[in-house]
Amino acid sequence: MILSPKTLEKLRLLINEETGYRSGPKLVDFFNQLGFHDSYGQGFPSRWIYTHERLVEINGTPELDKCIRILLSPANFIGRAAQLDGHISDFNQFLAFDRWKLVRNKAELSFKKLAEIEYDEGTPIASTEDEFLKREFSNIPIVEIGLEGTVCSVLRGRIEEIEKCYGGDAPLATILLAGSTLEGIFLGVATKHPKQFNTSASSSKDKNGKVRPFHEWSLSSFIDAARDLGLIQVDTHKFSHVLRHFRNYIHPFEQMASGFSPRQHTAKICLQVLKAAIHDIHENIGKIETGEAPQEGN
Repeated sequence: MILSPKTLEKLRLLINEETGYRSGPKLVDFFNQLGFHDSYGQGFPSRWIYTHERLVEINGTPELDKCIRILLSPANFIGRAAQLDGHISDFNQFLAFDRWKLVRNKAELSFKKLAEIEYDEGTPIASTEDEFLKREFSNIPIVEIGLEGTVCSVLRGRIEEIEKCYGGDAPLATILLAGSTLEGIFLGVATKHPKQFNTSASSSKDKNGKVRPFHEWSLSSFIDAARDLGLIQVDTHKFSHVLRHFRNYIHPFEQMASGFSPRQHTAKICLQVLKAAIHDIHENIGKIETGEAPQEGN
């Protein structure tokens, strides 16, 4: 199976962060399962470059199939089948253009060769974006979500800087600051409510099923756990992943490889995500203390 550069880019994201954050040593362990004999030490390249180089090297070989099977093995998603199916569905949108499809049948994964591209048009993204951007917020209640005072001061200062960047036509700065601030907010909420986040179905776990400490969680895990707990609405959850994806362009290599060119419209969506997340958390923070389950559509 030979994958296009765009599909390899998506696979790289799945390996590096989306299925769980992998540090340099963990990436070495992952690829050594595929026949490499790498070691981690001084002079090790960035995580993005290392993963890209290894995927290019195994592209078109049986090790690529093995890589995907190991990465998305149902054994790594016990109790999180919905999350696994979400990753498979997202990846299949890219695989389809290479005329392949990944199929899960209970605990078994297989690859299906497609006679033609299976492309799901889905809901037009423009109308979805329009609806999301129409949400209005009279204020950004960062203080009211109950984080420690010093943290709130730092986050409030970041939000002010983000709005200056957006108003100053600096879309990349807006996107990167919005992504890091969103992660900081989720980390602060999780730290204050560790039991609820640690017992969430989307909590970040290692290969032995043990929940990782919060500083090792990816933004993806924080977003999904927040949704599981009913802290953020469906649209905020969806577009938070959009922000997370664009936040990855903090790595110049990743931006270069994808050809991404930030626009003000993208920055507008990312700023709206941040505002919506803060608003939703403020409105719903009581749910994780009372154990109230999220309602459909909220």
